[in-house]
Amino acid sequence: MIKFIKNLLKRNKTRFKDKVSFRELVSNKDIQKLFKLINSYSDESELRFVGGCIRKIISEEKVDDIDLSTNLEPKNIIEILSKNQINFYDTGIEHGTITAEINKKSFEITSLRRDVNTDGRHAQVEYTKNWHDDASRRDFTINAIYSDFDGNLFDPFNGKKDLSDGSIRFIGDSAKRIKEDYLRILRYLRFFLSYSKKQHNKDTIKTIKQNLKGLKKISKERHLQELKKIITLENFNKLSSDKIAKELYLLIFPELKYINRLSNLDNIKYNILKNKNFEFILSLLLIDNSEDCDYFFYKYKLSNRERNKINILKTIFAEEQSKNYFTKENLSKKIIKYGKENLLDILDFKILISKKNINYLLELKKYFIDFEIPVMPIKAIDLIEKFNLKEGKLLGLILKEIEDIWLNNNFKISNDQVEDIVKSKHI
Repeated sequence: MIKFIKNLLKRNKTRFKDKVSFRELVSNKDIQKLFKLINSYSDESELRFVGGCIRKIISEEKVDDIDLSTNLEPKNIIEILSKNQINFYDTGIEHGTITAEINKKSFEITSLRRDVNTDGRHAQVEYTKNWHDDASRRDFTINAIYSDFDGNLFDPFNGKKDLSDGSIRFIGDSAKRIKEDYLRILRYLRFFLSYSKKQHNKDTIKTIKQNLKGLKKISKERHLQELKKIITLENFNKLSSDKIAKELYLLIFPELKYINRLSNLDNIKYNILKNKNFEFILSLLLIDNSEDCDYFFYKYKLSNRERNKINILKTIFAEEQSKNYFTKENLSKKIIKYGKENLLDILDFKILISKKNINYLLELKKYFIDFEIPVMPIKAIDLIEKFNLKEGKLLGLILKEIEDIWLNNNFKISNDQVEDIVKSKHI
C-alpha cells in the first residue's frame, strides 16, 4: 500500500519515459530483473537509475554505462543476489557498491550514503535511507538526477534545467566539493567541454585554481583515466578556443602543450579527429623533438600498447623531414614495417599538423586505404630447405638483406639474387 501511494504521487513529477533511449534501457531483461528483485524486497526498498546514464538520456547521447542507486544496504543487496544465484563482486563495498553480473554484463549498485569524512582522495561513508542526502554528496547538479523504472525523475538540484541551460554547477559549496575529491577539478573540465553553453563562473575558477595542488594527492592512474575521457570527447577541440579551460588544462598537463594543433579545424580535419582513439590524439598534443614523450610515459605509466602506438608516430615525426618521405614508393615500404592501420595514422597525423597542401596527403591516404600489402615470397623455411641453413643469427641476417632488396626493388627479387646473398653470407 505504501508503495502504491508513493507511485501515485510520482505521477505529477517530471517524466522522460517517452525518450527512446530510456525505453530501450528499461526494455533490457537484465535490468528489469534487478529492479523487480530489489523493489520487491520490502515495502520501502527501491532501485533507481542515477548519474551518467540519466544525464546522457536527457542530452540524447549514447548510454554506455548504467549506474544504479538503492536505499538498501550492501548486505541486503548481497542477500538478494545470492538468493537468486546472481554473480556479484564486492570489491567496492567499502564505498557501498556491489557489482552484479548478469549475462556477462556488469551493473554497479550503490547504496545511498553520506560522507562522514574525506581526505581529498577517499571518503568514509555511512548509509542512509534519504535520497536527498545521497544527492547532496555528489559533485555536479547534472550528475544528481535519479529516475525510477517508470521514468519519474528525482532532481533535487535542478540538474535537468542546468543541462538544458548549459550550466555546470557544483552542488553546494564548490570548495568543499573539490576538497572531498580533487579529481573533480578534471571532471569539471570534462563536463564543461561536453555541456557548457555559458562562460565559466569566476568564483568556481578561482576556487579550482586555489585547489590545484590537491591533485597531487590523486594517483596518476586516476589522472590518466580522466584524461582519456576528456581527450576522447567529440568536442574536445573546444578546449583550444576556451582561454580559461585551456589554461587549467595546461597547468595540470603541461607536457600536452600542442593544443593549438586542434584549433581552426576544417570539416575534413575535424572528421578525421573525431574518429581517432586516445593514443592518436595524445600523440598530437605531445609529440615533438623533445623528451616529453618519454617523461609522460614514465609519469603516467602508459601501457605498452599505448607507448608503441605513440612511439611509431614519434619516429615518423623525427624521420619525415626529407622531401621524399610522403611518396607512394616510400610509404609502400613503411606499410610493410608498421601495418596499414599505423600507416593511415601516420598520414592522418601529417594531415592534421599540416597547414597547406593536404590534398596530396588525402590522395595518398585514399591510395593506401585500398592498398593490398605485398607478402615477401621468401620464407625462412625456404632457405633452410634449399640451402641447408640452420636457424639462428646468420639466417636472420640473410632474411633481412633479402627483405631490403625486395623492398627497394618494388617488391621483386630473383632467385639469382637470393642465391648471391646466401653465398655472400654463408662462407
